[in-house]
Amino acid sequence: MLWHQQESLSGFSTGDCIVLPGGFSYGDYLRSGAIARFSPIMKAVTDFANNGGYVFGICNGFQILCEAGLLPGALLLNDHQKFMCKNVYIKPAHHKHPITKNLEHKAYKIPVAHAEGRYYAPENIISDLHLNKQILFRYCSAHGELGEAHNPNGSLEHIAGICNAEGNVFGMMPHPERASELQLGNADGLQFFNSLIVNATSADRVLN
Repeated sequence: MLWHQQESLSGFSTGDCIVLPGGFSYGDYLRSGAIARFSPIMKAVTDFANNGGYVFGICNGFQILCEAGLLPGALLLNDHQKFMCKNVYIKPAHHKHPITKNLEHKAYKIPVAHAEGRYYAPENIISDLHLNKQILFRYCSAHGELGEAHNPNGSLEHIAGICNAEGNVFGMMPHPERASELQLGNADGLQFFNSLIVNATSADRVLN
């Protein structure tokens, strides 16, 4: 466990993965992730990521990574202007990166719980995301179909998760950790973590 007031990541190597979990950092009083981005630990997290270490932000963690400039774009208020907490479906956009490499090309049922989850980025950044295959997940129907009816927050191009150009920093709004045990009635999310663990430890860090 890491405390936000810590200033170092002693004992961690680039083969490890730092996870920024969901929640409401600093009460989201200014803008989700905007204050947490200045927590002392974030300088160490940024240095860790820039040196090739894996960083995974979920929900508020995704917002913090965008505010810190570790991921492009921003998370805006949901298009319906309301907080929502429910199950949605997402599917991998490709299988290039560790977190998607072992996933099937199908819809996974994963919970969301956010008020500011609408992914937005300027057109040039969206173009780069496509070019570098940085879009990880898209919102879809239970059968994997894309469409505005299956986009829970109005995200551009139904984007539910992205990574950086180097492929070692990941962010997603849905919560796979809330769907990782059969006792919870859904273990779809466990496959995301299994894929990341198996592939992040591979010696092949040059992804094709």
